Amino acid sequence: MKITDEQWAKFNEDGYLILGKLLSDEELSALQTRIDDIMLGRAGIDYDNLLMQLDSTTGEYADAGVQSNGFKGATLAYRKIQNLEIDDLFAAYCQREIFRDICARAYGDDAPIACFRAMFMNKPSQQGTKLPWHQDAWTDLDRQPLITVWTALDPATKANGCVEAIPGSHKEGLVNPAHASGFLNDEQIAERCLPEKVVYLELQPGEVVLLHNWMLHSSDVNRTPISRRGFSVCYMDARTISGSGQKFAPMFESAAIS
Repeated sequence: MKITDEQWAKFNEDGYLILGKLLSDEELSALQTRIDDIMLGRAGIDYDNLLMQLDSTTGEYADAGVQSNGFKGATLAYRKIQNLEIDDLFAAYCQREIFRDICARAYGDDAPIACFRAMFMNKPSQQGTKLPWHQDAWTDLDRQPLITVWTALDPATKANGCVEAIPGSHKEGLVNPAHASGFLNDEQIAERCLPEKVVYLELQPGEVVLLHNWMLHSSDVNRTPISRRGFSVCYMDARTISGSGQKFAPMFESAAIS
């Protein structure tokens, strides 16, 4: 239910922490089935409140489908499905005590915690979109979300496009703060994302990795017949306000576990 002080120190040093397998086989199967049902249009969910994006067929980020609310056809080739906190099964997983404990360490016991985004990320068999090097940072928020929990629903391997990371890079702060979503330019990539620095965060189904949002990361296309499905949850201080004045409903009224 909690991580140790030693684990938290390692996370602060590296910018990531493998938490191990947190899903039983039955829980994993339920999430796999649920996300396939959502993609195939047979889930009892409000699709108008889901941000959905089809994958590119070229592997290029610029060629991925439009990100917009609503169902875009029955297919397992979605790249992203966001706002999954409205689904009971995924919402229950987001609220596990170990994640609440992590939020308390990141934001303080008294901080109310909201979900900034809960999203399915997919690299379909022999497909997938190359995700450029970036940090998870946004210019329209008055404070930055700092932590993301990434859960593998399939094997995540170097061959099928697992997360690639530069350990310790989060300690250097925001590299390209002017970019609305934290993407690096070509010069910054050449300087900071050297191949010898890259760590491949390979995971087995049901395993989880904790990521610092400022750690430089990317991912490649899927060159295998095995899909690479993952569930990514970014937690934030619920007192955050966006540039448009948007406020965020707390998932936890305080991060502390009573």
